[in-house]
Amino acid sequence: MTRYIGNTKEDRASMLKEIGFDDINSLFKSVPESVHLNRRLNIPEAQSEMELIKNIKSLSSENFNLDDYTCFLGAGAYDHYIPAAIDQIVSRQEFYTSYTPYQPEISQGTLQVIFEYQTMICELTGLPVANASMYDGATAMTEAAIMACESTRRSEILIAKSVHPESRQVLNTYAKFRNISVIEIEYTNGQIDIEDLKNKINSNTAAVIVQSPNFFGVIEQIEAIKDMVHENKSLLVMSADPISLALLKSPGELGADIAVGEGQSLGNPISFGGPYLGFMAVSEKLMRKIPGRIVGQTVDKEGRRGFVLTLQTREQHIRREKATSNICSNQALNALTATIYLTMMGKEGFKEVANLCLQKSHYAYEELIKTGKFNPVFTAPFFKEFIIESKEPVNELNKKLLSSKIIGGYDVEKHYPELKNGYLVAVTEKRTKEEIDFMAGKVAE
Repeated sequence: MTRYIGNTKEDRASMLKEIGFDDINSLFKSVPESVHLNRRLNIPEAQSEMELIKNIKSLSSENFNLDDYTCFLGAGAYDHYIPAAIDQIVSRQEFYTSYTPYQPEISQGTLQVIFEYQTMICELTGLPVANASMYDGATAMTEAAIMACESTRRSEILIAKSVHPESRQVLNTYAKFRNISVIEIEYTNGQIDIEDLKNKINSNTAAVIVQSPNFFGVIEQIEAIKDMVHENKSLLVMSADPISLALLKSPGELGADIAVGEGQSLGNPISFGGPYLGFMAVSEKLMRKIPGRIVGQTVDKEGRRGFVLTLQTREQHIRREKATSNICSNQALNALTATIYLTMMGKEGFKEVANLCLQKSHYAYEELIKTGKFNPVFTAPFFKEFIIESKEPVNELNKKLLSSKIIGGYDVEKHYPELKNGYLVAVTEKRTKEEIDFMAGKVAE
């Protein structure tokens, strides 16, 4: 955070003179007087740096934070460990000021970062083509649905009810204005109901969207539906937790045509909900339909390695009627963070993070069931999140845990009324045995 900006009155006057203005008011003379505020802003008087820092810290201490509280809350944003080196590297000036690389010849650093990011996403997803990052997981999934409709020339999307509720809301918002019909597929034992899918898939189905691990934390039976989807000449879209891909089969291996997901868990802080990044990878036949941009590697006339914008489908670069999306920002800083995280972890470290999530979540599940305060809900396999049924209202349970500096699980009944007192608990590699036992002990009291 920048605390000191060394612009003097003379500096400001010099800058205004350079652009042809006498004072700051002249700079805004084109703004109608009727919309001027014409009064002082309702903000405190200036403080010294020492007073200001003390005041801000006092205000921020009113928030519950992940340094002082143990977090078992997930539902789309996860408390993974972030190596200290990430902040140091991502804050370097050449990265921190990076923007859309309009001029490749002077944007080589930015382009190389995006190229490395794309390469890693391809390795994770098992698909050959990845674009520069999307806004977030929800819009990445929605862009995949739009791309599927344009590619198949169909107008119906089937989506599993076990997909994150907020992602489904975003899809429905976009679909409404594109005349796309969205139909939900029911679940059974926490997984997509294959019989319901059989009954609903038809000749107008552009794609089937499944999330695995899904909102319940359950691993879906992708291989069981892949052939059915492809026999119908529909596309299979799989949304995935990138951490899980260190252990589970990749979307490409499972037969998905498009892989999407939320990349927050790759070194990006929770930050009250954003900014995050979405990732997308596709099969080769969909390469020219992918939104955003693709960075490629080449050599210059002297044989030196270089990077270029190989493919751009946004309407600013090609004919508007040919554009597949107006994705503008590529969330470059968040993608850079994800790239640094994956590089620092390496294949073995990344696998270890995933394995710790798997082992610790299953230990927590068993310990919480042992308290007698919860009932099992699903028997299907899960990765790092699970649903159990609380024998007391979830809000009451979380209030009690909060008094012991524990941020409890998510109340899934908000979105799934049929799962009364459903309690979604997330356990990452950060949670220790002592923290899990402490939570179970507090629940048992």
